[in-house]
Amino acid sequence: MTRTVYCRKLKQELPGLPVPPMPGAKGQEIYDNVSQQAWQEWLKHQTMLINEKQLSLMDPNTRKYLGEQMEKFLSGDDYDQAEGYVPESQK
Repeated sequence: MTRTVYCRKLKQELPGLPVPPMPGAKGQEIYDNVSQQAWQEWLKHQTMLINEKQLSLMDPNTRKYLGEQMEKFLSGDDYDQAEGYVPESQK
């Protein structure tokens, strides 16, 4: 049976993640309150930010920035977009 959560981003009951996506309290909070769908959307958005802004994951400031953006994204707050990004469907 699939575990469901009330997703704080999508505001509905949806299948939850099978395991916490990271260790510690933050991973547990995401596991308890974010759906698989919202997490996948975040991963796509994170990848776009990394690629379009040419971020280096070796830089501690980049990891801090991505953590802040993840929190905003999953909470439904305003989050950064990649400037100049055009989806494939609009090219």
